[in-house]
Amino acid sequence: MTANSRPTQVQRILKYMNDFGSITTLEAVNDLGVLRLASRISEMRGDGYNIDCKMETVRNRYGDKCHIKRYSLKKEAGADGH
Repeated sequence: MTANSRPTQVQRILKYMNDFGSITTLEAVNDLGVLRLASRISEMRGDGYNIDCKMETVRNRYGDKCHIKRYSLKKEAGADGH
């Protein structure tokens, strides 16, 4: 990366997942300015990244239950010493 270039959306998402362990669409929008997280995740999978997706139930501002996806990088087998 040159001095004038900025990280790509994929680079920002990867750093976020490495720093915080996972990411949701709302976190991607609020923290990274990435509006289409699912599209970036699809691109990343196409590039060979092993990404896990888990559904979570949360409540919105009105107290209604909503289902969201939380994406994380899968740990490689044996990476934790087991």
